[in-house]
Amino acid sequence: MAEPTRAHSMRAAGWPWRISLTARILAVNVIALALLAGSLFYIDSYRRELFAERFRLARAEVEMTAAALVDLSPAEQRRLLARIGATQQLRLRLYGRDGALLADSFALAPPSYTFVDPAREPWLDKAARVIDRAMDFVLGTAPIPQYRDPSRPSAENWPEIAEALEDGSTVTRRRAAPDRTPVITAATPVGETGGSLLATRNARDITQYVREARQTLAIIVGAALAISILLSLFLARTIVDPLRTLVRAAVRVRLGRDRKVIVPRLPERRDEIGLLARAISDMTRALRERIDAVESFAADVAHELKNPLASLRNSLENLERVADPQLRKQLMAIASDDVRRLDFLITEIADASRVDAELSRTTFEPVDMLRLVLALVAERDTRGVNGTCRVIVSRVGDSDMIVPGDAARLERVLHNLLDNAVSFSEGGAAIEIELAQVGDRILVAVSDYGPGIPEEARTKIFERFHSLRPADEVFGSHSGLGLAIARTVVEAHFGRLLATSRLDGRAGARMELDLPAWRDPI
Repeated sequence: MAEPTRAHSMRAAGWPWRISLTARILAVNVIALALLAGSLFYIDSYRRELFAERFRLARAEVEMTAAALVDLSPAEQRRLLARIGATQQLRLRLYGRDGALLADSFALAPPSYTFVDPAREPWLDKAARVIDRAMDFVLGTAPIPQYRDPSRPSAENWPEIAEALEDGSTVTRRRAAPDRTPVITAATPVGETGGSLLATRNARDITQYVREARQTLAIIVGAALAISILLSLFLARTIVDPLRTLVRAAVRVRLGRDRKVIVPRLPERRDEIGLLARAISDMTRALRERIDAVESFAADVAHELKNPLASLRNSLENLERVADPQLRKQLMAIASDDVRRLDFLITEIADASRVDAELSRTTFEPVDMLRLVLALVAERDTRGVNGTCRVIVSRVGDSDMIVPGDAARLERVLHNLLDNAVSFSEGGAAIEIELAQVGDRILVAVSDYGPGIPEEARTKIFERFHSLRPADEVFGSHSGLGLAIARTVVEAHFGRLLATSRLDGRAGARMELDLPAWRDPI
């Protein structure tokens, strides 16, 4: 019940099982790389760390500069601001207690940085800004206020200065330049004077670092994606193409339009596809052999039934025209024999046609062949079917003669072998049954002292409806299916049934039944 349930659950799963294998292989690999591409978003954490480090640096710079300004004269303060602003690429503004601008490093010396005009940037930088906006939108980044130089140089234009003076600590802020590069400001009180110092830096390098990291990761992901797609297509081709070839061959076999369709065995493939190809090839060959055997069996059945039916029809047709009671009695006897022969043939044919199906559903159990042979010989002696023949049973060695199988079917095989031995033996002759274990096989041999089997006929006697009978045997007493059924049963038990001559060189036939010995389950 497990497999049907699993198959039902797979059908109930819906659309994934209706997608081609190639698409699924590509999807699995692309999805994995898409997850890797999601690491692009983690660059935002890298950017936040850069900003945090830059805020710490801005705080340290403005605090050290403010501490250095405390004991200096106004002229010295202006020189210090100009020098620090130029060397550290900062814009430093010093405000007095009343918020008025006392000194500006950009007025005291040439500006250490300038904002870039976006309209004059090359298209690559414009494209980079578009990607920046897209990443900010996807990540849900809060809007960054634009940086604008105030029209009036007063501390009131900078909220961070008011907050720094109120708390007595350093306050940092982040704004965006016209080209969306970050502008970091840091405000701090200047000693006990009541003044304040504002440091401004255009941290273009942060934007450049983030873009370079994102570009590098994008190149890696893109290259990995391209390689993955190519490998996926290669993998899909190595899997899907052979499967499609097998499907086309299987369809042609199913349609039956070409009996010479060859299912490729893919001998170069040592993987599961190769195993599948060889299994389908073997299955197709076995199916063809089974179909050929069925067709041949049907033809043989028609031929075997046709003879007694023709004889029966001839007897019945002549019966109406014959007045002689003695001749009519002979015709009735012939008709009766034909009916009996038909009944016997039909019974044997029915048994031969269902033996494979029955054995395929049979669970093999341990069968003691010595006990089975002894019981069979005793039963035949009781019924007198051995005639005047003596059946002698011997065993070589003291090992157990146990095989896996169906006792009733194996008994039928032994009956057939003994029936053939009895029919070819003269009255009072001995029939020998020898049991032995050779390695992991159990051998049961039935030998008689009859005329033996010609070497060229030792294979044909196992064919259906082939009959090599004694000359004095009553016609129609054998169907020609006994040995064929026996070999079918033996092969279903993973054994062999062979016809040979006697080992002692004397006249007679020897039928060897070779079966695997029983092994206890582990």
